Amino acid sequence: MLGLKLPTDPRWVNIVEKNIDEILTDHAYCEQKAASTAISLIIGYPEYTDLVAEMTLLAQEEMSHFKMVHDRIVARGGHLGRERKDAYVNQLMKFFPKGGSRNDQLVHRLLYAALIEARSCERFRLLSEELEDEKLADFYRKLMISEANHYTMFLKFARQYGEREAVDKKWQALLDFEAELMKNLSKSETIHG
Repeated sequence: MLGLKLPTDPRWVNIVEKNIDEILTDHAYCEQKAASTAISLIIGYPEYTDLVAEMTLLAQEEMSHFKMVHDRIVARGGHLGRERKDAYVNQLMKFFPKGGSRNDQLVHRLLYAALIEARSCERFRLLSEELEDEKLADFYRKLMISEANHYTMFLKFARQYGEREAVDKKWQALLDFEAELMKNLSKSETIHG
């Protein structure tokens, strides 16, 4: 359903199991960045009323997820660690050329967001099925559903604001690029890395 061309290496869960505090911190920042992306789309494209309405709801939902992850960190006796660079996202964002029309930029941002949400969904599914901590596994099962909804919403908007055939070609090319990226990832205790 997600269209990902390369699944996560299942050994990634073993890395996560040994570094739960690190993955939770990384996850918290992923939620914060997702909220920031939604706000950025509102600021950049205020004339798209349907996009603004959905991004407003998304920003609220992502910040509620941030709070849920932060609460889990605190309940484990920890505190929110420092943010680190997301190598996955930084490399992914190099795919589409800079510049182009304002509409092309919007479509590219929506496709990036769709793919990040799809990969997060896939990772959350793995965590929900493989983590030994049943409460944490259940937590990720619930979040997995949200990520799937976000993925489909971003892809729908990309197809709505761009020409469908061109958008679908870009989407397939981005999926191919992401699969190549994933060959060198799944080796760290981060949501995407």
